[in-house]
Amino acid sequence: MASKTVVDWLLGEDQPSVRYRTLTELLGRPEGDPEVREAKRRIPEVGWAAEILARGDPAGWWVSPEDYYRPKYLSTNWQLLMLSDLGVTRANPRVRVAADWWRGWAKRRFGGRRPGAPHHCVVGNMARALIRFGYVEDPGVRSMLDWIVESADPKGGWSCWGRGRNLDSWEGLSALGAYPRARRTAGMQRALAAGAEFFLERQLYRQGSRYAPWYRFHYPVHYYYDLLVGLDLVTSLGYGDDPRLRPALAHLARKRRPDGRWNLDAVHPDVEGGLARWLRDHPKDRPTPTALERPGRPSKMITLTALKVEARVAG
Repeated sequence: MASKTVVDWLLGEDQPSVRYRTLTELLGRPEGDPEVREAKRRIPEVGWAAEILARGDPAGWWVSPEDYYRPKYLSTNWQLLMLSDLGVTRANPRVRVAADWWRGWAKRRFGGRRPGAPHHCVVGNMARALIRFGYVEDPGVRSMLDWIVESADPKGGWSCWGRGRNLDSWEGLSALGAYPRARRTAGMQRALAAGAEFFLERQLYRQGSRYAPWYRFHYPVHYYYDLLVGLDLVTSLGYGDDPRLRPALAHLARKRRPDGRWNLDAVHPDVEGGLARWLRDHPKDRPTPTALERPGRPSKMITLTALKVEARVAG
């Protein structure tokens, strides 16, 4: 478990986002706790979230108002995904303007519900972020979640590339998991259970040949997958005691530094094989590597996630 030294490092005043999430998600402090309230208040003012907000246009977009998605990972879509991870909500006027712009784009693009050709990576990421921003009651968010349920593979799971299912396509499951338990329909519960089972029966990694990037830890993950993504997702759904997690948990333990922290291993696009060749042959579509921390160094985002996984497993 976490040492006091590591927890104190996570509670540093330099990154109130990490401080807030450590207090609430790791230490279990309530939202009304004075330290929690103060950390949350400072998130848009200091650190990573403040830097992201400063790069945005007051009208609610990053880079260009014409394309929310490109260039990867600099434009609106990617900046809002990071902000949703950092604990900001629509209570902040800058975030509210940006999130409303994003919702408007989605409504125009998806017609309020369906995005045309299935793309669970986009819809799942957007729905999860909007829920975290505070749009739980938004009809558009509910429509996205309903579409995720309806388009799930009958055996559980999803694919970002059409029919079928694969471990890379974790975003739909994460969106349903972010939706408040009391609001979930029976269909959502079934999709969650079947999706979790799909990951568990593959022990979070058993899909074809060994894919080395899955064993490296990243943040932001954008729309990629690795073993820490899988562990965080499945344990957050209540499966921390499932014995099929043991190989992934052993890998997590091996990657812990002697000082009790974990490194940021790589920055996306960290890819191999066919995707690496495709990006090499399509330079205009290659994302701009974007990270909050330095690869090869201790990471607050990775360490916090790893410690939350261990705490859930410990019960």
